[in-house]
Amino acid sequence: MKISAPGLGRRLLSMLYESLILVAVLFIASFVFHLLFRDTSSVFFRPAFQLYLLVVAGIYFIWFWTHGGQTLPMQTWKLRVIRADGGPLNLKQALARYLFAVIGIFLFGCGILWGLFDRDGLFLHDRLAGTRIVKIEQ
Repeated sequence: MKISAPGLGRRLLSMLYESLILVAVLFIASFVFHLLFRDTSSVFFRPAFQLYLLVVAGIYFIWFWTHGGQTLPMQTWKLRVIRADGGPLNLKQALARYLFAVIGIFLFGCGILWGLFDRDGLFLHDRLAGTRIVKIEQ
């Protein structure tokens, strides 16, 4: 198996595909939440719902990153997330990567734009978490 650095376009297309899968996962999670908590007029409903979706998305990403390093879109685009030293992610690194990615994306995408200027082409969340995305060629 040969490992190389993927281009920005490949990573962005994978993120686009990832967003489609994530919408489906969050749709199902939303359905379950609304079945359990029917009082949508409660003042706590919206923040609780948003936190719930953030946790569901976190579980989705962290589980896949710590169990093989690939989500379905990453498998399709032949990408894998690994530690900076080449090993698989542990739970702490996967959690840090997810939280940094959420912050970077919610700050007008600055964490993604960082990849245009980073010397190694890493997104900000990868730089901060000590991870990187690699392209897998067999």
